[in-house]
Amino acid sequence: MGGYSFDLTGRTVLVTGASSGIGRHFAKKLARSGARVALAARRIEALESLRAEIEADGGIAVATPMDVADEASTIAAYDAIEAAIGPVDSVIANAGVSSGKSALGMDIDEFDRIVAINQRGVFLTAREGARRMIKAGSAERGHGRIVIISSVTAWYTSAHTVTYSATKAAVTQMGRTMALDWANKGVNVNVVCPGYMRTELTDDFLSSDKGQALLDSFPRRRLMDIDVLDPTVLFLCSDASAQITGSVFAIDDGQTL
Repeated sequence: MGGYSFDLTGRTVLVTGASSGIGRHFAKKLARSGARVALAARRIEALESLRAEIEADGGIAVATPMDVADEASTIAAYDAIEAAIGPVDSVIANAGVSSGKSALGMDIDEFDRIVAINQRGVFLTAREGARRMIKAGSAERGHGRIVIISSVTAWYTSAHTVTYSATKAAVTQMGRTMALDWANKGVNVNVVCPGYMRTELTDDFLSSDKGQALLDSFPRRRLMDIDVLDPTVLFLCSDASAQITGSVFAIDDGQTL
């Protein structure tokens, strides 16, 4: 798995939620595959550390603060990226948050925060990216790529994930609808739904008794390794995926069987 790669030389890829977890992992993998990588999140210190790490490894990266739930912040981030490394032609809409509370114990402010980041944030990120790709001539070049990182919880029920699951179901359908809307504009939109893996977002839950019970319910009784997502994400950013749009890829090691 470690040697599997696509050549993304010449592409400029924006990764949201790049300060930790899956986003950080994707950013490093994309840079090693030749892409210029725009690192976006609210924690600029973590992004600068990652930028330095990528550049030390021979890659090209820029770090920019971005609140995906805020339209002005999203537009400003795209402007800054274009000025630094050129127009974005690929987007990994990855930023997301969760909560371990049941519907009964969740206050409405927390509900709104999760929806704002996970659903509104994907919409703003994808829409602004598509607008710029289309303006740059994606219909002629066919280079536009948007990959939405959803979750198997979009259809797989798990305790205390009511708001998170709802947002993931929403962005999965959002991705398919955007793919249809932009099919003739040179922008491919696809959705990747990972299963459970250990990241900063999931570590507390998976370390709990409830998390262990969930793990024991999986057919293979194990968590996924983060790098199993790499071939699919790199493929969907590459020229090899030119005729793939509106697809949903569940990568879960059989967890939802």
